[in-house]
Amino acid sequence: MTKTMTELEADKLGLLSKGRDIAAKAENEGRNLTAEERTEVKGYVEQARAVHAQMLELDGDAKLREELSVLGTPAGDAKHVAPGRGKSLGEKFTEAPEFKGWLSSLSTAQGRIPDSVKGLNSPAVDFRMKDLVTGVSDTSAGALVNTEWLGLLDGLAQFQRPLTITDLITRGTTGTDTVEYARVTGFTNNAATVAEATTAAGADVNATGDALELPAGSGVKPESGIALEKVTASVKTIAHWLPATKRALSDAAQIRTLIDQFLRYGLEEELEDQVLTGDNTGENFEGILTVGGTQAQAWDTDLLTTTRKARTLVRTVGRARPTAFVFHPNDNERIDLLKNSNGDFYFGGPSSNPSAPLWGLPRVESEAMTEGVGMVADWRMAVLWDREEASIQVSDSHADFFIRNLVAVLAEMRAAFGVIRPKAFVEIDLTA
Repeated sequence: MTKTMTELEADKLGLLSKGRDIAAKAENEGRNLTAEERTEVKGYVEQARAVHAQMLELDGDAKLREELSVLGTPAGDAKHVAPGRGKSLGEKFTEAPEFKGWLSSLSTAQGRIPDSVKGLNSPAVDFRMKDLVTGVSDTSAGALVNTEWLGLLDGLAQFQRPLTITDLITRGTTGTDTVEYARVTGFTNNAATVAEATTAAGADVNATGDALELPAGSGVKPESGIALEKVTASVKTIAHWLPATKRALSDAAQIRTLIDQFLRYGLEEELEDQVLTGDNTGENFEGILTVGGTQAQAWDTDLLTTTRKARTLVRTVGRARPTAFVFHPNDNERIDLLKNSNGDFYFGGPSSNPSAPLWGLPRVESEAMTEGVGMVADWRMAVLWDREEASIQVSDSHADFFIRNLVAVLAEMRAAFGVIRPKAFVEIDLTA
């Protein structure tokens, strides 16, 4: 009887696990593999390769069937074509070969994990930072397709706030636990037109070594200056977990809900708070509102005048191009409710878009921003470096979960954060 893809995946992971156990035993004992162990490990690897080849054949068959189905679909009968949306973090976890193979090895024929099974420890499933923060990555018309969630906890998602700051900043990766980068603290531009030299005489210096006035026709080019400081940002860990029952673990929809609506969201929320308000103590980022060297715009006449002057500071002093305003929702509401002397709303009133541009820039709401304080900036001058891909793991090795038939679903990530050009960020006082 031909095995299913899930069964083959479980077989492959089992073979590789046996080989790793032998290698790990030798490594823990501080020795090389014996000839017998080496032969045994090679045997497991060859068997795993053979199983993998079978999986590739099955996968090819599935793709052929899908192509036959699509090509055979009548024009206009789009209901038979799978929507082109991406997968959420929870879907990717529950469909990951590592998780499916592990779950299959524990489940009964009915797809349930018996309460008698103990010592659960799933393999960690890793994801890119982009998977974590952006979630579903849609392409083409798939962006118009909404995911239907079937878990028991979906309704609680209404208590979560939208996240936006992480969409504005620059994203990168690092392979170390500390990131050293150059922070721009000052810049002087002395660029000017220079006539061709008519004399060989250069700049003289006085007794103290200071340059004197250049002789006419020297052709010496002016020198500009940029002040830099080396900054070290250490990688921080953000993590949390949620309890679930073994039966919930067997239900892909419930596990997807836990991961997407709670675990993934919780990591994102803390990440946004750290990026904006981290105080650089202990395991906290050096957040944008904490870093030294940023600019400040004092209250000036009214909200519109103050925000416009702040925008100018990003250009003239920060030498950058502002990309967005960020306000606390209550402050953004104050802007929406501004009226002229005739009582007309400046931003169109109730029928308008509450995120209408302000001075040509998007207005972004964030509850992480302190009320009464806003910020306009070239947000690209802040960088988040992903050190360790976000990972999700399941285990019953917590407290008394072993005897209560519960499991812990853990999500964690590691990253570093830094502000490249503090002057590109202007903190705005929004109170008179």
